[in-house]
Amino acid sequence: MGPVSDAVVSTLGDTILVEMGMHVGFDLSTKAANDLIFDGAIKQVVPIHSRRLATTGVKTVTITLKYKHVPEDASLGFYRSGIHKDHSLFASVMDYLAVEKGWFSPYLFASGRRPVIPRSVKPDIIFCHGPFLSGDYRLGETLLAESAAVISLSKPPQAPPTPGEHNPMGSPAASSLNLPTLSNVFSRSRTPSPNPALTPLPDPPTPRRLAIFVVGLKPHRAFWATSARPEESVIQYQLMNGCPAVVIPVRVGAPLLAWDTLTLEKLWKFALPEGDAPDARSNDGKFEGIVDVLYEFLDLCIDWDRVVLSNEQKGTEGDIQDGVADIGMEDKRTALKDAVKVLVAGAIRTGESKEVRKEVDEERSGIAMWRIP
Repeated sequence: MGPVSDAVVSTLGDTILVEMGMHVGFDLSTKAANDLIFDGAIKQVVPIHSRRLATTGVKTVTITLKYKHVPEDASLGFYRSGIHKDHSLFASVMDYLAVEKGWFSPYLFASGRRPVIPRSVKPDIIFCHGPFLSGDYRLGETLLAESAAVISLSKPPQAPPTPGEHNPMGSPAASSLNLPTLSNVFSRSRTPSPNPALTPLPDPPTPRRLAIFVVGLKPHRAFWATSARPEESVIQYQLMNGCPAVVIPVRVGAPLLAWDTLTLEKLWKFALPEGDAPDARSNDGKFEGIVDVLYEFLDLCIDWDRVVLSNEQKGTEGDIQDGVADIGMEDKRTALKDAVKVLVAGAIRTGESKEVRKEVDEERSGIAMWRIP
């Protein structure tokens, strides 16, 4: 189905250039989808067979990411869950034909960050800590804004501080200091020295969020070489309206980028639980294994103290203050686990969509994460 309109958006001094192709059947408005995983009493409800998780449209967003650094190797890390019987990260036999784990590599390569992934490793999730590009933040925010549904377990970001807010010399106490100078003690003919000033303190680390998507990648033209231009990358990002985005608060030091090594082609082969009951399980247990692996990785990144739930949840008046539900750690963990289940279920159910099979490259699609402000 072809696009019905196009728009070009420039943000942050042309750090990224966005060209959006609007597709019929895709909900253009971003809306809260907390009701997908919670009811009024904060009970576990996972409607993985809900019609809202059925993909009926695909939105393609062409984004030009500009950068100025010299191409260098990306700082990658590899995570393998402990639920596997074989805990070793390294495979005994290297499969030189297997490229699924690097399905997200074109994003890094096109932006001047070479992804060096050894063929001998078999990680569940690959994450990247640099080099950092401010366009990564803007790109993640753009994909979040264009998502059809969002499950947010984090407060929206605060407004950036005004310049000079952390400057000690800008405070009234500092401005009233009368520091002695040598020119007042000794009479000299030379030019007087400037008055001493306190060195401004660096800004404290800003807490970040992590946005998780089911996304597909396509080259700008027919070949990936056309996406890697001098000092800019041009890639088509594809979002499916049956897959909600998940936003969680993360600790300082969380990875800049990460992706699950399972592509949509692999995810389509797994079966979902037959019912929507909270204790329903798949016949082979592989669906629960995928959810557990992703949950374990997010558990290492999430800032549990900043996890909040929707103020639409019902309860006693003392449970909700300023739109934040005061709940325990167990409820927070259940909320994250349910959100991951909905995300994985939506990814698996994209295989039922004719639009997805027609428009999306299943070998270059999967679950990816961007750190955002």
